[in-house]
Amino acid sequence: MGPKKRVEQSELVPLLDDLFSALSFAFRCHNGCARIFLLAMSTDAHPNLKTRKTLFASLLAFICIALVYAAFERDKPWVVPEEVKKLKNPIARSESTLQAARRIYTDECGQCHGEHGKGDGPEAMMHDPPPSDITDARHMNTVTDGEIFYQISEGRKPMPSFKKRLTEDQRWGLVLLVRSFSAPSASPIQEKKPNTGKNTTASLKD
Repeated sequence: MGPKKRVEQSELVPLLDDLFSALSFAFRCHNGCARIFLLAMSTDAHPNLKTRKTLFASLLAFICIALVYAAFERDKPWVVPEEVKKLKNPIARSESTLQAARRIYTDECGQCHGEHGKGDGPEAMMHDPPPSDITDARHMNTVTDGEIFYQISEGRKPMPSFKKRLTEDQRWGLVLLVRSFSAPSASPIQEKKPNTGKNTTASLKD
């Protein structure tokens, strides 16, 4: 085993030398290109005025195109099939369902959308476009349950798809939770208990 290690180390030295040389060459080329561009834009080099204007206009046009594209991607609407928009949530709202959905939300969604769905999670600033505020009742009232289910299932960068990571019931449970973020505050759901008052009254009369 000793000789084999010495051979590998001896072969590694020229490889590192070649890598260092390649990196040095790339760095020199990069600096050279930067100097050429600055020279073209410099007034001291006496370049053609038309060339300077062309370079400046091209750079300005590239910046404008990048800004327009970023704005378009930020406001790009979700394209949801019409049949999916009409889907109704098959899961009934209950405290147990919301609690289960809350655990999933905390693990999978809270880092971006925030604890209460305001889009202010600790990783929200790392994404572009940023996570949406799902507490906005005006916007959420324009979105159907089917659309929310589709968005959770399919995802869209930077939001991942959960179609294979969560079951259908889990995704529909998240739809219920998302709805609760924009719903008016209400008292927690309690399980229905049998009404024993009437039976007690009747027994007292007897």
